[in-house]
Amino acid sequence: MTVTSDLSSRDRMLAALNCQEPEYVPCCFSAFQILERRCAGQQEFVDRQLQMGLDVAVAVHAPPVRHDPRVRIREWREEDPSLPYLILHKGYETPAGVLHTAVNRTEDWPWGDQVPFLDDYLIPRSSKRLVTSEDDLPALRYLLAPPTGDDVAGFREQCRRAKELAKERELITIAYYGMVGDVACWLAGMQDLMMATADSPEFVRGLLAAIEEWNSQVTDVVLDHGVDVFVRRAWYENADMWAPAQYREFILPGLRRDAEKVHQAGTKFGYLMSCASMPLSDMMMEAGVDVLMGVDPAQDRMMDLRALKQRTAGRMCLWGGVCGYLTLERATPQEVAAQVRRSSAALAPGGGFILAPVTNVREDSPLVWRNIEAMIETWRSLRRGPW
Repeated sequence: MTVTSDLSSRDRMLAALNCQEPEYVPCCFSAFQILERRCAGQQEFVDRQLQMGLDVAVAVHAPPVRHDPRVRIREWREEDPSLPYLILHKGYETPAGVLHTAVNRTEDWPWGDQVPFLDDYLIPRSSKRLVTSEDDLPALRYLLAPPTGDDVAGFREQCRRAKELAKERELITIAYYGMVGDVACWLAGMQDLMMATADSPEFVRGLLAAIEEWNSQVTDVVLDHGVDVFVRRAWYENADMWAPAQYREFILPGLRRDAEKVHQAGTKFGYLMSCASMPLSDMMMEAGVDVLMGVDPAQDRMMDLRALKQRTAGRMCLWGGVCGYLTLERATPQEVAAQVRRSSAALAPGGGFILAPVTNVREDSPLVWRNIEAMIETWRSLRRGPW
């Protein structure tokens, strides 16, 4: 279905999310760190994007991860001249037992002598995973506590301000993040978790169930306050890790429950995955995903834009098309323009496409700003086609 009337940014984005074809393809950066760092607050950040001619999704962020107040934490260092790195230890004492992790403090470790609970840096540096067996799951539940009353109040105020700004500017609102598979990898490690799907499937099911229970509680808080799009991050739910059969067994049931919950609230369900998404795309649509965020033709070696469009047309919106790191931060303006044209030609016809860098733009340099200008100018030149 083609929508040809003159639309607000909100209506244009909603048309694309509904797999319709607005009067032109929206261009909406799902993350724009280099501009956000230059702004005094959310209103300035939104307005400066609007001045650039972009569509904007006004963001709210889910309440933080909390532990049960009965949890006691102890951290210590282990220095052994025979080991290549200082070892950082962290123990969590809970009413259901003690959980312990140990991490190599490599030269690029950004946290000093601290060990965060959930973080990407943990995955390749942990010498002892926090969660390793079914015996650890009762204690884990104390580390994944529901949002507190203060958390809910803080989110309510954040959401009120965002919705007010979005209404004034006729924009959509978007909430980040729900998360399940990513948390499982932070806690149990990627390789160990994948091996456990074969060796200890009940452990994996129990781990995912504990995370899903907590994720559902956080999601409820977000949905109670009403947003247009709710995003589940899924960088570690892709087919580089989960074979399609594993994905169907372990990830799909919870993903379906998430989508159903979000749809019951009248909200669109976004799924953020920047690599190896094509082998799983049919199951995403089966689950009820409304928009796949992170469609990246540069870093995703499995990506075929035209094949993905053919598969998802009319069923799932696609958001992306230009790699933030390899293209916007490393290529030339001419290469950026060429990628915008290629992605638009493959993904724009028939609607259901939002142009964006994948997943963020972080490097603040003259080249990057020239590339951003090239991306926006090329997008403007293609507004009326031909693709």
